[in-house]
Amino acid sequence: MPADVVETLRWGHSGLALALEIHPDRPVTLRELSPGQAAAPPRTSQPVVEVLVPGEGRARASQRLSETAVGLRLRYAGADRSSHDGRHQLRVRLRDEASELGAELLLESYDGVPAVRASVRVTNLGTAPVPLLAVTSFAAGFHGGPASDLDVLYADSAWLGESRWTRRPLADHLPDLGLEGHGHGRGAFALTSSGTWSSGRYVPMGGLSERGSGRTWLWQIEHNGPWRWEVGDRLDGVYAALSGPTDLDHQWSHPLAPGESFTTVPVSVAVSADGLTGAAAALTAHRRASRRPHPDRERLPVVFNDYMNTLMGDPTTDKLLPLVDAAAAAGAEVFCVDAGWYDDGGDWWDSVGEWRPSSTRFPGGIEEVLARIAERGMTAGLWLEPEVIGVRSPMAGKLPDEAFLRRGGVRVAEHGRHHLDLRHPAAVAHLDQVVDRLVTELGVGYFKLDYNINPGAGTDVDAPSAGAGLLAHNRAHLAWLESVLDRHPHLVLENCASGAMRMDYAMLSRLQLQSTSDQQDFLRYPPIAAAAPLSVLPEQAANWAYPQPDMTEEEVVFAMCTGILGRLYLSGNLHLMDERRLALVREGVAVHGRLRPVLPRATACWPLGLPGWDDPWLAFGLRDTAHPDNARSTGAASSAAAPAHTAPADGSSAGDLYLTVWRRPGAPDSAVLSLPHLRDRDLDATVAYPEAAEGWRLAWDPGAAELTVTADVPPPTARILHLRPR
Repeated sequence: MPADVVETLRWGHSGLALALEIHPDRPVTLRELSPGQAAAPPRTSQPVVEVLVPGEGRARASQRLSETAVGLRLRYAGADRSSHDGRHQLRVRLRDEASELGAELLLESYDGVPAVRASVRVTNLGTAPVPLLAVTSFAAGFHGGPASDLDVLYADSAWLGESRWTRRPLADHLPDLGLEGHGHGRGAFALTSSGTWSSGRYVPMGGLSERGSGRTWLWQIEHNGPWRWEVGDRLDGVYAALSGPTDLDHQWSHPLAPGESFTTVPVSVAVSADGLTGAAAALTAHRRASRRPHPDRERLPVVFNDYMNTLMGDPTTDKLLPLVDAAAAAGAEVFCVDAGWYDDGGDWWDSVGEWRPSSTRFPGGIEEVLARIAERGMTAGLWLEPEVIGVRSPMAGKLPDEAFLRRGGVRVAEHGRHHLDLRHPAAVAHLDQVVDRLVTELGVGYFKLDYNINPGAGTDVDAPSAGAGLLAHNRAHLAWLESVLDRHPHLVLENCASGAMRMDYAMLSRLQLQSTSDQQDFLRYPPIAAAAPLSVLPEQAANWAYPQPDMTEEEVVFAMCTGILGRLYLSGNLHLMDERRLALVREGVAVHGRLRPVLPRATACWPLGLPGWDDPWLAFGLRDTAHPDNARSTGAASSAAAPAHTAPADGSSAGDLYLTVWRRPGAPDSAVLSLPHLRDRDLDATVAYPEAAEGWRLAWDPGAAELTVTADVPPPTARILHLRPR
């Protein structure tokens, strides 16, 4: 240990080991963050908190979040520990005498889960105002060697092309520049979001992995608005810094008056010694432990939604009633009437906001349709886009200007909609009466909450900056969602934003499921579905399965396979199908139902690697982590990761592996799937769906831990496979 180290502060539990180095003349730094076992320390001098203020900026010229002048001067001022109901907390107090700013780093972790959540509260302890331009939620050195030893993980995202994960050598972004003699670097590989689409360009996640050892960090920024993360090089290694909005990226600044405090958005970092699969399992356990309790976590009902490739926003009584009957016969448990149910004129985009059922679409009232849904044993759902008011909506004139996001005194408008400012009580009161009316008067038990515009930087009303106004609105939005679920604890809320443009764990720790895409091409959906369990819990990942009457039987199976190993989200003109195709749909729903108890305890693996957008073969698997071997390999205690469930009704045992494998047009006949956790194990490998279909052959090599899959039927073709260790 260096001679000038005063103390090593250690904290953690059975699943996590964290150590901070405390120096008398240097900032506090992270020495260790590992999944409960000894790990090589990062050995970098990156301060654990960075604070950017305009009067001093950075200690070295750069545009990074690293080496801020205040961050370099923050010194240890004490720490407090607590533990309650399996949640451990560490509060580390820091102080900079020159700026008279105090910072408190809050670290939280759940017992047995190898992940930590971090946030920072900055307080003005002086007598003069101090403007903030950026504050990190988490900053630490990851690696004491060169960037060439590491891979960086991140996910591009776009409408119809969500969650496109990639793994690249970090040196592609941070080449060896010969820093010796020049000091720490100035460059960084940084990703940011903008506005309120937290995943509109990139998923708010990232990671670093050490190629030789498999040591991996995987992080998520838990914010429903702007964020930034960066990785950069220092003389003593590679660091990572994670934050919410900043002045440079998001027009955010926040002046602190004497005695005032500001708290950053939370971020979480999962750690593993077993590469990406282990880190993904650790983050999966953390997500489960930190989610809001809700009955839906146990039930996981199958949802039929009438939109995708079906009614496409044009519902009527005549169109819906046969769909309701067909969906119920197929095994759906929720029927959601999507966009258009409130529209009388046929052009509803810029008239939304009052949320009154159409009388022209439903001559006998929408109650007739909702009653049929209930008669068929399903919960009634409606599409809702609560945060927007169309420019032609009656509500645009009824609500005051103060209830909307504004810039320069003008209501923000995007694509024919104004955006509510949920800091204002009139906006909240309007949404409360809408939800309460639809739940109590119409018996709605499910809302698909859509979100199709991005209002940009924010609002300058009652805010020191547009970004600060937006952050306050973002937090008010989360508080409103909490209040809805407090009033209606059995109401199920789906997170949808033009597919998955706001797929973050600020939202998903509160809401019950996530529509993973608006992609309408069943051949293009598989890479989105295969990657989804890295971005969202398997039991929340609502992957659309929309079989159609004009599909071949193999195409019906292909479309169904996209949804079965996740939160099955069904659509399609089922009422027009012949019996053979409809039987394949019913069988797929039944298979999903038998596997459903596994979802809340499963972790994902990718036996063909992370899915590429144009990959001809695609695969992902769900491992039943109730098996002791699987629980040990993830480093996560199953008791903290998920509620208890019984074994699947199909007789499979805990520890089984379920795989979805797709062969798209142009693919060769065979693919080799790597399953290293099953090396030297004997397996029973069978096709779980469709049971009676032929044309696929499976060959297991236990020594190589490889499953060779051969499809003798032409693509597109797909199967759900069941691998049972003997």
